[in-house]
Amino acid sequence: MPEFVPSNTSNSPLEPGLSSATVPSPESPHTPRPTVRRRLAGIVLGCELIIVFLAALVVWGLARDTDTGGIPAWWNLVAGGILIALIIVTLGMLRYRWAFIAGWSVQALIVTAGVLNPAMYVVGALFGGLWWYCMVAGARIDHSVIEVATSDLDREFPV
Repeated sequence: MPEFVPSNTSNSPLEPGLSSATVPSPESPHTPRPTVRRRLAGIVLGCELIIVFLAALVVWGLARDTDTGGIPAWWNLVAGGILIALIIVTLGMLRYRWAFIAGWSVQALIVTAGVLNPAMYVVGALFGGLWWYCMVAGARIDHSVIEVATSDLDREFPV
């Protein structure tokens, strides 16, 4: 009877049949390392997604009970759905620099949603301030990480 030899003969923790060549490495240009700024932006947008969903439901419920000037109440759900879709797209595209600008646009749209419900002015201001802080602090942390990494390289490999 022939002896069974697994296809993964190395001492790698990979699944059988996978080699290290098929698994993208963290240093690969196709899988950019997430920066602190990118992670913080994802956290803010994720929390904002939940808040906007709940706010759209609240505005829709309030619009059903009051006169909205001839605008159907379900338009509030449509506007909330468009904003939610924009947040989801921005979340997915955070690996690109332009997505951070789109994030600023999302913040502006949430502030302008205060037209539908004045409480959204407060929500927009809070999340806008949080977004600003995360962009500034995240960039500062990323910059100091790069400085530390380059200083370590200079120490290890003097020219």
